[in-house]
Amino acid sequence: MSDASAGTSAAGTSLLALYDEALPAVYGYLLVRCDGAPVAEDLTAETFFAAVDASRRPDPPVISVPWLIGVARHKLVDHWRRQAREQRGLHALAGAQAPPDDDPWDVHVDGLRTHATLASLGPHHRAALTLRYVDGLPVAEVAGLLDRSVHATEALLVRARAAFRRAYIDQEASDG
Repeated sequence: MSDASAGTSAAGTSLLALYDEALPAVYGYLLVRCDGAPVAEDLTAETFFAAVDASRRPDPPVISVPWLIGVARHKLVDHWRRQAREQRGLHALAGAQAPPDDDPWDVHVDGLRTHATLASLGPHHRAALTLRYVDGLPVAEVAGLLDRSVHATEALLVRARAAFRRAYIDQEASDG
């Protein structure tokens, strides 16, 4: 066996070992942030495909669980962007308008209802709220991930909180 193929084999073995260790963390990270298990499974697969591609580069990065979570976050943002583009197209066809801006809403909310409400929002609102409040990222970093200016992201967050509030209240009324 040549040195090159031995190195490839060793990298493949370590990637398989990392896969076993990282799969629950990556899948769990995605599952609580997306529309359900099928989407989380697809994004998990995309994350590990990216790891395989990265390991084949001439100067590969150090692939670790935190590195994979970072890749998973980017895959999730890409997923939300695709959904947002589809939603914008559908809204343009239907002639729908963006929701008006509202003040922040500061209320203790039930976790299960919150998760269900978040899942019911449009992908651009869900992405902004998840990155800002679930992942705890600063607005500037959320803006970078969503390819928006900080000002546009702040406005998006205002609209997203308002949409969340309306959906939460509507869901509470239908449950109660």
